[in-house]
Amino acid sequence: MLLAGRDQLREDPFIFFAQLTAVALALLISISVHEFSHAAAANQLGDSTARRLGRLTLNPKAHLDPIGTLMLLVVGFGWGRPVPVNASALRHGRRGMAAVSVAGPASNLILAFAVAMLFHAGLLDFGSIDRGSLGRFEPGAWASFVGLYGVLLNLILAAFNLIPLAPLDGFGILRGIVPKAWLPALRRVEVYGPLILIVVIGLQVFGNVSVLGFVFGPVIDFAHVLVGA
Repeated sequence: MLLAGRDQLREDPFIFFAQLTAVALALLISISVHEFSHAAAANQLGDSTARRLGRLTLNPKAHLDPIGTLMLLVVGFGWGRPVPVNASALRHGRRGMAAVSVAGPASNLILAFAVAMLFHAGLLDFGSIDRGSLGRFEPGAWASFVGLYGVLLNLILAAFNLIPLAPLDGFGILRGIVPKAWLPALRRVEVYGPLILIVVIGLQVFGNVSVLGFVFGPVIDFAHVLVGA
């Protein structure tokens, strides 16, 4: 996000910081909903660990991970503080763990579509977002600006977390639905997931190589379609 806005900072600092504000507000909501949904799903399936640790809440303070949030602000993808889950306490075994994993991305998709409905209902208006209206701090323009980033970031969070690499939700879903005979192979490759993500982030930050561009490009286009931009 912010890496792409470096030129904007030089050309128009006000718009840069307006974007930063909108992204930060959208992130607070999106990450909180994502992690709360993991906690709620685990609690519903019989594991009270997250509830006992205060994670069954929409309070952002309970869910934000400093590094994951920074990555979202800087490069456009990241994570919240993982919700602790006792898999042995869940009903339905591995399927229960898969359900807990899918709850986060699913909640972001639902939130993205819900905010998009506000644009189509006329309660938010993409056309109201311009430098003049933002500079005059018009509430409608700012609400639409935050809403636009809300749709975009929720779609990005869902897409990124569905990638089947540990420790992302996609790997938890995969581990819960594959045949049992595949589990030893998944355990062997699981340790490489964080390393791959570090390399991807490093290439993005230091090499200006958008490895995940093939995922996020269509997501950004779809976000604009959703809000009617």
